[in-house]
Amino acid sequence: MGTPCHYALFELQPTFDIDPESLSSRYRELARQVHPDRFADAGEAEQRHAIERSTNLNEAYQTLKIPSHRARYLLTLEGRELPLEATVQDSAFLMQQMQWREELEELQDNADFSGIASFKGRLKAAQQNLNDSFAGIWRDESQRELAERLVRRMQFLDKLSQEVRQLEERLDD
Repeated sequence: MGTPCHYALFELQPTFDIDPESLSSRYRELARQVHPDRFADAGEAEQRHAIERSTNLNEAYQTLKIPSHRARYLLTLEGRELPLEATVQDSAFLMQQMQWREELEELQDNADFSGIASFKGRLKAAQQNLNDSFAGIWRDESQRELAERLVRRMQFLDKLSQEVRQLEERLDD
């Protein structure tokens, strides 16, 4: 028996638009039910099963809560494995990436806190825009290439957001 579908674990239909609050609350509820500590007095096989269920639940939650991971997962469910790091013929976005990186470097060099806050706001808007675009097309087989391109863009913005958080932490020290 394979690993259950992440959506099935949460009793959700496979879709991109999910409510993060209800996902989190369902996760906490399920995590309590399958927590290995609850099976401390059980037999070894039952303990192993509890650990496995807990691990599957954690993996499913991490996948579904992050939009880019959820998007990748949906495409995988549709039968298309998407390489994590794929070079992509997306010259417009490559230019955008270079501009963002240069801007971030400048913000770092100048320790520009208000500039960083503004950058984060634009980044968040760009992420929301990608999420909305993906939500509208991921089921359309004729749009598969665009859906994959959007996922790669989402992954880049995730990475850039992470870099912005790290920059803020460095500047706070």
